[in-house]
Amino acid sequence: MPAAQQLSLFDVGWSVPLAAPAGTVAPATPAASASPAASPAGTAPASPDLAGLPRTWRHPRANRECLLGDCLVAYEFQRGRRRTIGLTVGHHGLSVRAPRWTPLPEVEAFVRSKADWVLQKLAQADERQRQSVQPMRWEDGAAVPYLGGTLRLVLDPSHARSSGLAQLADGCLVLALAHDAGSDRIRDAAQAWLMRRAELVFTERLNHFAVGMGVMYTRLRLSSAGTRWGSASTDGSIRLNWRLIHLSQDIIDYVVVHELSHLREMNHSPDFWQVVGSVMPDYALRRRALRQVRLAGE
Repeated sequence: MPAAQQLSLFDVGWSVPLAAPAGTVAPATPAASASPAASPAGTAPASPDLAGLPRTWRHPRANRECLLGDCLVAYEFQRGRRRTIGLTVGHHGLSVRAPRWTPLPEVEAFVRSKADWVLQKLAQADERQRQSVQPMRWEDGAAVPYLGGTLRLVLDPSHARSSGLAQLADGCLVLALAHDAGSDRIRDAAQAWLMRRAELVFTERLNHFAVGMGVMYTRLRLSSAGTRWGSASTDGSIRLNWRLIHLSQDIIDYVVVHELSHLREMNHSPDFWQVVGSVMPDYALRRRALRQVRLAGE
């Protein structure tokens, strides 16, 4: 019996509250027709705001470099089984992927043809880096994102443990821990509660939408993946990133509907998006909002 296929929802970038997308992919151009004069399909060449942009931008895994305007961009270059040249700008910098047969001069010409787009995205990434939210401090009084709002952490060693180490009370997540408990212990107790809540909330939303969509999932698994919000397999299993519990229910519902739709269309074809849209007409707005989410380091 063939192994179950799996489709994953797009990459995650980590940092709350909502911020600009962590990176986007430049419209790919067939390698055989790359032209230095080309610009991303459907867009005019951008005039990037280069304020604060370093004169040199180096990807930590850089193995090639190119001069774009006045900025030397050292980028990660990889070849693979693909038909087009693709550019991705993330918080690490520029990554370039090309077909195995594409000559290096053609790759470099393509990168230079997208100079405005690349510099604009690097400038945005640099700005996000300067304004990024610091990793959460797990301590008494800290704010924890929860279902689009926040809970305040309260350490109370006298709190009853009849319902476990953590309980929800009056907008606070009360942990039955000593006031001098270490941050690791506080984090583990809080996240254990969040994961339990995530399983309950996700199960309720899966059941709610599955009935109306006429699909049946076989099991829910929580994921801690750093690069995926969710995935669906042909065996009917659904994986959802437990950190979705930090986000509002309308965003959670989008991910749930997205994955359940894969049980009818195991692809991202127009038919798939028609299934999503039939259940959630405003899915594009929710999808865009999810792409903007970055969760703070934990």
